[in-house]
Amino acid sequence: MESLSSPICRGSLPWQGLLLAVSLLNFWSLPTTAQLAIVSTNAAEGKNVILHIRNMPPDHIGIVWYRGEGANYRHTIASHAFHRRTYSIGRANSGREEINFDGSLLIKRVTLKDTGIYTVVVYLQDYIKEIGFGRLNVYEPVRVPTLLASNTTVTEHKDSVVLTCYTNAVSTQWFFNGMNLRLTERMKLSWNDRTLTIDPVRREDAGNYQCEVSNPISSTDSYPVELDVKY
Repeated sequence: MESLSSPICRGSLPWQGLLLAVSLLNFWSLPTTAQLAIVSTNAAEGKNVILHIRNMPPDHIGIVWYRGEGANYRHTIASHAFHRRTYSIGRANSGREEINFDGSLLIKRVTLKDTGIYTVVVYLQDYIKEIGFGRLNVYEPVRVPTLLASNTTVTEHKDSVVLTCYTNAVSTQWFFNGMNLRLTERMKLSWNDRTLTIDPVRREDAGNYQCEVSNPISSTDSYPVELDVKY
């Protein structure tokens, strides 16, 4: 990753007239060639992230990054005129964002608030410009879930049991004796898959239960809970 070097001047851009013209546009026509786009990215909170551009025109002369969907000058993160070697930061720059020399956007130590849509405007010769969009999703690393049972010693054909997986993750999967749990007609999962109800229990339900939780950037398992079925 290349950082901005000293010959690049920070401040107002000589091409600020172009930026003003961009800010007055509310709608954009799609280019007829391959669609410019930001590569949507998943990231862990606290990590450095680079938002890359797909189908970047090879003859670009300038670039502007924005938070949100659309080229609103009040949401400008930064702009870089490559042909003039000038660089400027915008109102939406938190001090953690920086445009790399390939046009990608570096965001340092991302937070959950950085989640959302980003917009990039690429300038070509003769005042031609292209616009692209993409999404950044920032997630907390999942914590080890806590698995609790309403009762760990039950009687066959008489009792029921409720196992609950407490987690901050977005996805939950259940395991029985180290294998994926195969649900029977006596088993029900809650709408978010975090609660497993077995009613009534049978002797074949005895064993170790675990829940595995995950989000797009991490996963982890609970400690096993052993269910004892008397008969």
